Amino acid sequence: MSLNIVIMAAGKGTRMKSALPKVLHKLAGRSLLQHVLNMTQGLGGARNVVITGHGAEAVEAAVAGPGVQFVRQMPQLGTGHAIQQAVPAIEGEGTTLILNGDVPLIKQATARRLVEACDGKALVLLTIHLSDPSGYGRIVRQGGTADGNVLAIVEHKDASPEQRAIKEGYTGMMAAPTAALKRWVSQLNNNNVQGEYYLTDIVAMAVAEGVPVLGIAAPNETEVLGVNSPVQLADLERRFQLEQATDLLEAGVRLADPARFDLRGVLSCGQDVEIDVNCVFEGQVSLGDNVRIGANCVIRNANIGAGARIHEFTHIDGESVGVKVGAGALVGPFARLRPGADLGDEVHIGNFVEVKNSTLAKGAKANHLAYLGDATIGERVNYGAGSITANYDGANKHRTEIGADVHIGSNCVLIAPVAIGAGATIGGGSTISKNVGAGELSVARGKQVAIAGWTRPVKKR
Repeated sequence: MSLNIVIMAAGKGTRMKSALPKVLHKLAGRSLLQHVLNMTQGLGGARNVVITGHGAEAVEAAVAGPGVQFVRQMPQLGTGHAIQQAVPAIEGEGTTLILNGDVPLIKQATARRLVEACDGKALVLLTIHLSDPSGYGRIVRQGGTADGNVLAIVEHKDASPEQRAIKEGYTGMMAAPTAALKRWVSQLNNNNVQGEYYLTDIVAMAVAEGVPVLGIAAPNETEVLGVNSPVQLADLERRFQLEQATDLLEAGVRLADPARFDLRGVLSCGQDVEIDVNCVFEGQVSLGDNVRIGANCVIRNANIGAGARIHEFTHIDGESVGVKVGAGALVGPFARLRPGADLGDEVHIGNFVEVKNSTLAKGAKANHLAYLGDATIGERVNYGAGSITANYDGANKHRTEIGADVHIGSNCVLIAPVAIGAGATIGGGSTISKNVGAGELSVARGKQVAIAGWTRPVKKR
C-alpha cells in the first residue's frame, strides 16, 4: 500500500522575531525541518511532499534532495488550505501521513504507529494529554470519556469554556486514507473565527461518512512540542540534549554532567570513555576505548584513537577533511587541530599549538606555542616552542618534510618548501630556507650555516 508523507512548513513564526523561516532554525546543529525529514527515512514513503510558504526559496534550497518534492502555499490560509495545495502531488490509494515541519522530535516509531493504525481505512490522530493544553485543538470524544470515539477537533480559539477544559489536545499530525483525504479537503470552508480552512474539520466529515476516527496518544510531550519562539526552541534543545546524554550514559559513557553536554551530530564511543563538562561534539565524531575528553572542548568531524587524552579547552575541527588522533596521544590544553591534522600514536600536542594538514608520526612532540601547517613530521621529532612552518608564500602553499628524531629549537621559522633529514638539529632562533641533511646541526641567524663534525649531546640517564 502506497504511503505519501506531507510535511507542513509554510508558517512564518512571527514570535521567533527573525527573518529566517521558522523551520530553518537549528536544533542540535540541524534545522527543525531536516530533523523531520531524517525521521521519515525508513518509513517506506514514496515521497516527501514539503509545503512551503514564508521564505519558500530559502526552505527549498536548504532541504532539497532525492525524494523531496515541494508545493507552495501562497498565501497561507490555514492547515486545510495547505493540504489542498499538496493534493496534486499526493498519489495512490493508500495512506497519507501529515507531519509538522516545526515539530522536530517525533520518533519514527510513533509515526509508524499512525501509518499502521490507518492502513488506508481509518483517520488516525496523534494526540497528547496535557495539564494545560492551551493553543491545542481539543479532542471531543463520544460521551466525553477517554476511550470514546473521536467526534471532532475544536480549535482552541473556537472552543467553548467546556471544551477548553478538555485535557486531550490534537498535535497537528495525522494519518488519513489518501482518497478520502483528497475528497474531504475539497469540501472545506472558512466559516470560523479565524477565517481559515481548518484541516481538523475533516474529522466531522469522516464521522459523517462512518469512517473510523482514532486518537493515538503520543508517548511523551517532547515528541510533539513545536517551536514558535526562541524560548520554546531553547527548551526543546535542552530536552533533546538530555535525551541524547541519557542514551550515552545507558551505553556506558561517563558524562560528568549530562546537563552540560551538547551533541550536534553523531557520536560513537568505545568502552570506558569519559567526557567532562561543557563539551560540544559536531558532525561525525568517534572516540575509542578509554578516551578522556577534558572540560570545554569542541570536537567536530574527528576520529580519536584508544587511550587518547584531549585536555581542557581544545578545539578540533576536521571540516570536510577530518582530523585523526592516534592511540595514546595527548592533545591540549588550549590546542587547535584543523582539517587534515593526522596525529600518530603517542603524539603530544601541547598548549597553544596549531596543526593543519599535517601528519605527525608516532611519538612526535610539539608541546608549546607552535604552528605546523602542510608538514610531514617523522617519529620522535621534538618541535620547539615558538617555532612555525612558513607554508604560504602569498600565492601557493608548500610542504615541510621533517625526518625522524629531528630536534627543532625554540623560535625557529621553517620556510617551505624545505626538507630536514633524520636526526638533524635546528638551533634555536633559526630561519631555515634550505634543506638540511641527515644528522646535521643547522643554525641560521642571518645566514644559514651547517656545522660540520657536530654530534648531539647524549641525554644523561
